Amino acid sequence: MFNSFKNVTGAIMLAVLGVAASAEELRIGTASLGGAFYPMGQSIANIVNKYAGDDISMVPIVTGGSVQNPNLIASGEVEIAITNNNLAVLATRGAGPYSAAGPIDIGAVAALHPSVLHMVVLADSDIRSIEDLRGKSVAVGPAGGGTLGFVNFLFPLHGMTIDDITPSFVSYSDGFSQLTDGTVDAALALSGYPAGAVMQASAGADLRFISFSEGMLDAALEANDAYLAVDLGADVYGMEEGGTLIGVNNMLVAPNSLDAATVQAVTAAIFDNLEEFQAENAYARQIDPAMTQQLSIPLHAGAQAYFDAQ
Repeated sequence: MFNSFKNVTGAIMLAVLGVAASAEELRIGTASLGGAFYPMGQSIANIVNKYAGDDISMVPIVTGGSVQNPNLIASGEVEIAITNNNLAVLATRGAGPYSAAGPIDIGAVAALHPSVLHMVVLADSDIRSIEDLRGKSVAVGPAGGGTLGFVNFLFPLHGMTIDDITPSFVSYSDGFSQLTDGTVDAALALSGYPAGAVMQASAGADLRFISFSEGMLDAALEANDAYLAVDLGADVYGMEEGGTLIGVNNMLVAPNSLDAATVQAVTAAIFDNLEEFQAENAYARQIDPAMTQQLSIPLHAGAQAYFDAQ
């Protein structure tokens, strides 16, 4: 699937951008449509194609998301990808969803925006907490996405497993469409904010966040220090009330085997032109360059070279 996308869509995109056909092509793994990773990947590709030099080009690839992306790097189906802080650690250790493949030799390239777990129902729903999801139909995002990882982390803390719900493994856009048309009772999406899928759903329906029961968010944060609490105001999605959500920082990663000069050029394109990047992509406005040197895995040699030169 990915090679076909590369050969057809990639060639068309590069032609439109005026990138030389002989340039080294980097496929950047993003996620499904409706979240933040795909538009983030598009903007990164745009800035790299503009500023990384004639010898490097980049094409965004739709993927299953943050869980799948390190595996796609390991298999050579993408050369660079977006994932979460916690998943990057698991990938380098060959743990969790990467236990079958073994350790994946990746390095950090750049800290990106944080993602938050949107747990959303229609405003008149009787679902108030995670516990209330028992026996309900829930859109949980693609099978390879980060949302499912959060489900498998949070549900056991609440004495539940995914078998306690009827999951719908669809893109965020489709999941929130299912919510508004009544096909599912709740929709979840690990995404930067505002998430396109949630914005689209909120245009035609009144929505509400599912809340954590008393003490459960603190328990979750204590169980995994890679996660953080994020307050979202009611104005973000036009809800009557905002919410305190659980989230995680994201990063751009690349195999340590990828040429250091190539990665340095990509890193320079992003951070030397950060204002332009942020003007194009709202999620990029949440990027703090200092966070890149505080990520949970070591920097790729090319990214380290860039920051050492600053």
